[in-house]
Amino acid sequence: MSETEPIFILGGYQTDFARNWTKEGKHISAMFNEVVTGALQATQIPPEDVEVGHVGNFAAELYTMQGHLGAFLVETHPSFSGLPTGRHEAACASGSIALLAASSEIEARRYDLAMVVGVEQMKSVDSARGGDFLGTAAWYEKEAKGVSFPFPKLFGRLGDEYDKRYGLKDEHLARISAINYENARKNPLAQTRSWYMSEEHAQRTDRFNTLIGGRIKITDCSQVTDGAICVFLASKRYAEKYAKKHNMDINSIPQIQGWGHHTAPLGFDDKVAESKDNPYVLPHTRQAILDAFRRAKVADVWGIDAIETHDCFTTSEYMAIDHFGLTPPGKSWQAIEEGIIDLDGQLPINPSGGLIGTGHPVGGTGVRQLLDAYKQVTNTAGGYQVGGAKKVATLNIGGSGTTSVSFVVGAGN
Repeated sequence: MSETEPIFILGGYQTDFARNWTKEGKHISAMFNEVVTGALQATQIPPEDVEVGHVGNFAAELYTMQGHLGAFLVETHPSFSGLPTGRHEAACASGSIALLAASSEIEARRYDLAMVVGVEQMKSVDSARGGDFLGTAAWYEKEAKGVSFPFPKLFGRLGDEYDKRYGLKDEHLARISAINYENARKNPLAQTRSWYMSEEHAQRTDRFNTLIGGRIKITDCSQVTDGAICVFLASKRYAEKYAKKHNMDINSIPQIQGWGHHTAPLGFDDKVAESKDNPYVLPHTRQAILDAFRRAKVADVWGIDAIETHDCFTTSEYMAIDHFGLTPPGKSWQAIEEGIIDLDGQLPINPSGGLIGTGHPVGGTGVRQLLDAYKQVTNTAGGYQVGGAKKVATLNIGGSGTTSVSFVVGAGN
């Protein structure tokens, strides 16, 4: 993507993340059918206008014994017969990589309208087997093989590293969890919208909130989620025609104004060793955010109105707070205690509920974050709308801080 020509976001559709598609007796192809049909209806885009399709997915071969997912896009409408498609994988950042690939093709003028679907069907196996599958997003042989629930342990170690360098109080992690659950109650598509949770509950360690990996408790974890999301990305040429057809001002259509993408070493120990002299625990994540800000011509985080970040665990959101620059390194607790990240705070984080509240269909999360950013800047987020939101940043992380992708979404010049 160039740094001068933004990509337009025309809208999209998200499935209800509370659903269990396996219990409904539905194949992953049904998720494609619903989400693409819903997105076409929501945007009023003629199917014949779509020129290319991209799928973000982590591990359908494991969860559903199904690969070659791009072909399912062709099945969703007769007009898509012959449509060029592809699938992209970068663990939990798979959706964002699909978005980057689609955006790049538009920038290269290969196509003017791209369809991007992020999808994961995870409730097809029990939690132990699913935890083992998720371990393949780390260095499986070294970090996950034979380890029960490896990712809570890895992100528990992220908290341990913060504790070692700067100090970390579990009460701050509990507050992050409570905020995300509270926001999710306002989101009609959130997996946990009807669940009980409180900050007091999140602070306790008992049979209702057990430790599952180091310092990580159940309330510190994102959800196991079946979910699909579809968005349409367009060139300025197509966006102008779309705006004219729908009697819209093109400046009201959100754009990807900035992006950043960096990859760190796969192993968690290697990441920590590499960053030992850096004030940021995950410097490549920090740089992805700074790149997105630079390309969007945003001076710093205070030019952003809301953030959708990757809270696969409360420790990853704690990391994101200082990596975005809300506080100096190691001082994330200040933004938590001062209410800055609350829905009605100075800079809300995860107004949707994030991965902890909304849910985390692994390969689809990056696309969901972008769609929620679109909703915020078009004032269509409903009960979790951030008043006056004009620019929203996202951060999508694959593995234990390995692949980091950040977007800045905004409307207007």
